Amino acid sequence: MIRKIITLMLLLSAAPFAAGAEESGCGQTAKGQEDVNVREIVFGHIQDSYQWHITKWKDKDITIPLPVILYSSESGFSCFLSDKIYPAGTEYNGFRIATAGKHEGKIVETCKDGSEIRPIDISLTKTACGIVISSIILLAVMLSVAHWYKNKKADSPAPKGFVGLMEMFIMYIYENVIEPCVGQSSAKYAPYLLTAFFFIFINNLLGLVPIFPGGANVTGNITVTATLAVITFIAVNVSKSKEYWKDIFWPDVPAWLKVPIPLMPAVEIFGMFTKPLALAIRLFANCLAGHCIILSLICTIFLTLKMGPAINSGMTVVSVIFATFMNLLEILVAFIQAFVFTLLSAVFIGQSHPEKHLEKENATVENINQ
Repeated sequence: MIRKIITLMLLLSAAPFAAGAEESGCGQTAKGQEDVNVREIVFGHIQDSYQWHITKWKDKDITIPLPVILYSSESGFSCFLSDKIYPAGTEYNGFRIATAGKHEGKIVETCKDGSEIRPIDISLTKTACGIVISSIILLAVMLSVAHWYKNKKADSPAPKGFVGLMEMFIMYIYENVIEPCVGQSSAKYAPYLLTAFFFIFINNLLGLVPIFPGGANVTGNITVTATLAVITFIAVNVSKSKEYWKDIFWPDVPAWLKVPIPLMPAVEIFGMFTKPLALAIRLFANCLAGHCIILSLICTIFLTLKMGPAINSGMTVVSVIFATFMNLLEILVAFIQAFVFTLLSAVFIGQSHPEKHLEKENATVENINQ
């Protein structure tokens, strides 16, 4: 029984490694003819791709080709499936995936004069496809929960099962994060903050699933986290208040820090942009690190194949234990990172409405006095 459990853990833990190794085209054969390139395996898994690699069966890669949509001044719009340009370097209608240079891993077009240009690329890549899948799951979950409440009244029995679980999640985030941080405007910003929380949480969980439709490194992509941070930046600065802009351009500090050299206003303006930058990098780095650590631990099994069966067996057990622990830890991290992003976004939004918090504090003091 224990042997079966260890075998199952090994297969589940090694699945991301297999996908990364096969997709990057490197690995070690059964006879040990090739060395494992850990860097290519890790980066092959975490980087975006124009196809979704499922597994390898009898020396044949099983992949899902994704639609490639390009526009260039040379040939106009082009649309085709990505299997026509794989393996990397294969040319189709003048397009190919660059294998070296500054456009490595991206599609380039060979012009008539022999030069290469980077066309406008709006293809449905693996990351984009992962976003579509997670968005469909998010919509299905939220619409099903909303449908349950559609014909219910205030005195109706409390929901049970999945709807009750979702209510617990939503009310916990709203009452313990959004309402205390945002204040009286919490109902206005709750839809965005709750959507951001569940979007990040679902993508984090799907990233831990080694088989389709999981395995896409969505929240480990800086473009995705930067987009979420930009939305928070817009929410903070568009629906602003007079007090907020006063604290930016004329903060409550000694006058010599504001004139003749606007030192503190410059610091405050700089802080406007560092806050969303910190949001994007924190989420990106933490989610990316988990994938890299798990893949590196699994690679240890294959790196020790040439060291003999004794060392390899010992390192296999150690790698499986640590990889399993990291996978379980990443489930906790999936929630923590979604929670932290939502919390910081709520804090930044709340700071742009200081008078709302002041009104709330004054009301609280009056109630205490009464």
